[in-house]
Amino acid sequence: MARNKYDVDEELQEGFNISHLKRLIRYMKPYKNKVILSVTLMIISSFVSLLGPYLIKIALDDIIPSGNLVNLTILSVIYALSLILVSAFMKQRIITMGKVGQDILVDMRKDLFVNLQTLPFSYYDSRPHGKILVRVVNYINSLSDLLSNGFVNLIADTVTLIITVIFMFVLDYRLALVSLLGLPLLMTVIMSIKKAQRRAHQKLSSKQSNMNAYVHESINGIKVTQSFSREEENMRIYKDVCKQYSDAWMDSVKLNFLVWPSIDIISVASVALIYLFGILVFDSSIKVGVLVAFIGYVWRFWAPITNIGNFYNTIINAMAYLERIFETMDEKPLIHDKVGATILPPIEGHVEFKDVTFMYEKDNPILKNININIQSGESIALVGPTGAGKSTIVSLISRFYDINEGQILIDGIDIRDVTLKSLREQMGIMLQDSFIFSGTIMDNIRYGNLEATDEEVIAAAKVVRAHDFIMEFENGYYTEVNERGSRLSVGQRQLISFARALLADPKILILDEATSSIDTQTELLLQKGLDELLKGRTSFIIAHRLSTIKNSSRIMYIDNGSIVECGTHDELMSLKGHYYNLYQSQYALLNAV
Repeated sequence: MARNKYDVDEELQEGFNISHLKRLIRYMKPYKNKVILSVTLMIISSFVSLLGPYLIKIALDDIIPSGNLVNLTILSVIYALSLILVSAFMKQRIITMGKVGQDILVDMRKDLFVNLQTLPFSYYDSRPHGKILVRVVNYINSLSDLLSNGFVNLIADTVTLIITVIFMFVLDYRLALVSLLGLPLLMTVIMSIKKAQRRAHQKLSSKQSNMNAYVHESINGIKVTQSFSREEENMRIYKDVCKQYSDAWMDSVKLNFLVWPSIDIISVASVALIYLFGILVFDSSIKVGVLVAFIGYVWRFWAPITNIGNFYNTIINAMAYLERIFETMDEKPLIHDKVGATILPPIEGHVEFKDVTFMYEKDNPILKNININIQSGESIALVGPTGAGKSTIVSLISRFYDINEGQILIDGIDIRDVTLKSLREQMGIMLQDSFIFSGTIMDNIRYGNLEATDEEVIAAAKVVRAHDFIMEFENGYYTEVNERGSRLSVGQRQLISFARALLADPKILILDEATSSIDTQTELLLQKGLDELLKGRTSFIIAHRLSTIKNSSRIMYIDNGSIVECGTHDELMSLKGHYYNLYQSQYALLNAV
């Protein structure tokens, strides 16, 4: 899962790992009482159902020949009551285990989702989101039948099988031995296709993941697709991806279907042998009732074997999915609280970088020996060419990545010594991607502070000049917006994200290209609100539009991972260096337009 392509199969070359199955069973422990109840009901119902052939044997060999109508009636009532009891127990078992199975799926999906919340940005940048989504939804859903029926049925079928064999040997040990002749042949069939089944199901899970990844990517890029008339080409790719999934599914199904037909053929052959031996070989010593009852037990003998064969298929299928699920669950967050991490106390906003070096890849530093000392309340603007390290600097303050060398201190405290939650709670962050969640505009702004009142939300929106356009919608702040804010313009999404960041009332405010998609008129209005807002707060502002940062306390020009210039706007302009050239080129470009 390391390559970000929908047409590359996920590699997983492990052998069958029994620990995955044990780990799945551990999810059943909180529900062990219900599981035990279901197993008990299944065993009782299995034992009661096995009385049927024996009651028939008694009727055929003893009661009917004697003409005792009363005993035959009693026996019939007992037989009918046994069927009713079996049905009642079966219904209760289905209801109980159905609920248990779904509860376990909820627990697994929660653990998986919780871990996904802790993984770094690099995890999501390096793989298609569709391949992550398929694990949370499809793969876990595929375990439903296994958890609701599989394990309980396996225990019950095993017990049923043992009891059935006992009944068979009690009736006639010779016929019992004949009926067992097909088992070695069945085991040979199962063992011969086991490895092929596993490989087929692993391939199937990869193709399903690929298809989900392409669909997810296509939906996200539908505007680009339609803009460039790529519909036919996309359909060709989708058809190919679906064909690969269909072929993988057919390969796995063909192997699965070798199991239960084999059981059917062998079971029918066993019954034929029973008739052959019972009538031609042992005919003088076997009564009709015994033979009829024995045939009934033979069918009951093969029924749980068929169920166990189906369970085997389910396990092989589930293991392919469990490997992917637990692989994601076991993915370790690169950024986490260290042992003994403390809660960051309320901060003033003094930030210091001491000889900070950072690299995404080994031997390729993005930042080199950065030293910055920012006092509380200062506004620091970061400018420079694309890829110079501006966004990396602000990401390090929030510990989205950990530095390789040096220290980052807030109020003299190393940020690696405090919990992530207490660190990020005291920051307001607006990244370049202005993500809008499905829901109301009010909810989207309140995302920055769940305790905020409606009045506080509206006040934040007014500061960033979002209030006027929000009120133009049909329901104002309670207008529903779609996922990613498709109803909103890029500039409107940025303003709402800005209000969200401001509502957190942070001591450190990080604005990464906060005004890049806002028109000039709105920018002028917004700047007035920002001047008031930034008072008393430490702020880091990344902006390519230099007019928005002229009033910053300091402007730092970042290039090639280093701070090459630092000062106020006037100081840097007087230097006539990198910042001066950047400002002049932008000013000339604006004049030309």
